[in-house]
Amino acid sequence: MEIAEEAVRLFVAQGVAATTAEDIASSAGVSTRTLWRYFRSKEECVRPLLTTGLEILTKSLKDWEGDCSLAEAIMNVHHGGAVGARVEALRDLVRLCRDEPGLRAVWLEAHYDAEAAFAAMIADRTDRPADDLAVRLEAGVLNTALRIGVEDWALRSDQSAGPSLGETNTRALRMIARISETEAPAPSGTGSHTEG
Repeated sequence: MEIAEEAVRLFVAQGVAATTAEDIASSAGVSTRTLWRYFRSKEECVRPLLTTGLEILTKSLKDWEGDCSLAEAIMNVHHGGAVGARVEALRDLVRLCRDEPGLRAVWLEAHYDAEAAFAAMIADRTDRPADDLAVRLEAGVLNTALRIGVEDWALRSDQSAGPSLGETNTRALRMIARISETEAPAPSGTGSHTEG
């Protein structure tokens, strides 16, 4: 995590292109060899910052029970200080992802992995296979809502006036809960045709 935070700090201060793996290693107090042991690229160094929230969610939802949906269970998870202390670095990182393809790839890969974790949770709770289309769609919608919630929060121009990260994600999850409760319209044009 220290490496991730130092990488983001350097990327913000001097740009991704101008920051070397050696710069990150030196700033984090590790050897370049150690850095390469854990990460495939300098952009990959930020991954722990992106996966912390998922790890907290996975632990918190391990004993997920009751009649609530996964989205409702996530809304009741309190991240506490672990994520709270890293909120500014996360905001900076998400902002950098807009213009830095290497960082964007790490961001999207972290969400791809999160989707698989959500699918596993849903499958376990509902006794369906994780590769079931409905399970994968539920996990995908949930994951996309959380990703867009974080992006909306991070890219907001006036941070002091807007809702917090937790409030933004809760709002996004409530939106998808309302969408899933809405009945699908009856299909039209089912083959009968009236001439007149």
